[in-house]
Parts: sequence; C-alpha cells; structure tokens
Amino acid sequence: MTDLSSFPITNKWPAAHPGRLQLYSLPTPNGVKVSIMLEETGLPYEVHLVDFGKHDQTTPEFLSISPNNKIPAILDPNGPGGKPLALFESGAILVYLASKTGQLMPKDDAGRYETLQWLMFQMGGIGPMFGQVGFFHKFAGKDYEDKRPRDRYVAEAKRLLAVLDKHLEGREWIMGDQYTIADIASFPWIRNLIGFYGAGELVGFQVFANVARALAAFVARPAVIRGLGIPARG
Repeated sequence: MTDLSSFPITNKWPAAHPGRLQLYSLPTPNGVKVSIMLEETGLPYEVHLVDFGKHDQTTPEFLSISPNNKIPAILDPNGPGGKPLALFESGAILVYLASKTGQLMPKDDAGRYETLQWLMFQMGGIGPMFGQVGFFHKFAGKDYEDKRPRDRYVAEAKRLLAVLDKHLEGREWIMGDQYTIADIASFPWIRNLIGFYGAGELVGFQVFANVARALAAFVARPAVIRGLGIPARG
C-alpha cells in the first residue's frame, strides 16, 4: 500500500485510498478546473473538501502543500519516477495532469505552446479580472460609492471577452477542433462571471456570441457537469 504519512496534509485529511491522486479543493472556478480535468481524463482520485468557513486553507497541514493558501492542490502518490508529488496552482496542475495522462493537450510542440499561451491568458487575465468584477459587483465592493474601480475591471473584462470572442470565430474550442486544458481553465470563470456573479448584463455578455456558444458546449459535457459539483459542499 502507498504510504503518504510523510505528508502532514494527510493528518487532517486522511487518504482512504492512498494509491489514488488526492485532490484538496472547493467548487470555485479555480477548484473545478482540476475536478473537471480529472473527470475528463478518468484518472482515479480521492477528493477532500477544503472548508473556507472553517479556515482550512490557513492550517499548517494545508499550507504544507499549498504555501499560498489557495485551492486547489493535489498530492499524486504516483508522480514522476514513481515518487509522490504535491502541487498547487490550478494552471500548473492542469499542465501536469495533461502530461501524466497524455490527454487534453496537443501532441505537437506548436500546438502545445499555443495551448499554454491561452492557459496563461486565463491565469493572468480572465481569472484575476473577472474576480475583481465579482468583488465590486456582488461582494463588499458593491457598496463603494466610487464606481471607478468597478468600471475599470468591467472594462477590462469586456476587453478580455472580446479577445476570446474574436479568437473563437470559426473555432469550436480555443484550440480549434481540439478540446484542451485551455478550455477547462477558461470557461468555469466565464460561467461564474455571468452566473454566480450575475454580471452578464454589466459586461454586455450578449454581444459575445462565440464565447456564449463555446460556453454552452462546455457546460453540456458530462464530465463538466460532474466536475462542477466536486467536491460537494458540506
């Protein structure tokens, strides 16, 4: 049996199946990237809920594999060379899982780098900017009298959506006919922007027809439907 006892995180979240990849997460746009990826690839895994309400993300056990106290994080007992590997940062995890499984990443070098390019577009643009729209539209920032911060992030969200919409013209997915980790990274955030954040009208989402089309196809995928609810909230 695989022994993960040297990893402190397993003291707080014991592994019932230590031979499987361990996922520590929450069903947020970043968290579901990895659960969707795992559902798409069919890689066996065990999921553990990181409860922000209980400040699980700041515990020493969680910080031992995710020092930036952010979800998701993984512990793969069967990492490179057959040794356990712990990883944090959703983008890094997606790249790792694509490499491990040989799925959802183009085989050719040019396609791989183009996919990584769009993954970085999400990590550096869509995620942070859409998150700020959420703060200023739905959460505490909505009460600020000065709307200039909100409007700044709304304008940037619109710009990013326009970039993606233009790119998707004539393409089924971000990389054309091939569904990749770039889609898995991007569309949970777009779904969250117009759904949970309720900012669709604010950003004029109705004009981004190509993004809307690809989003509809994404959320209809069986693995996405499953992954969006993993882990179940307590």
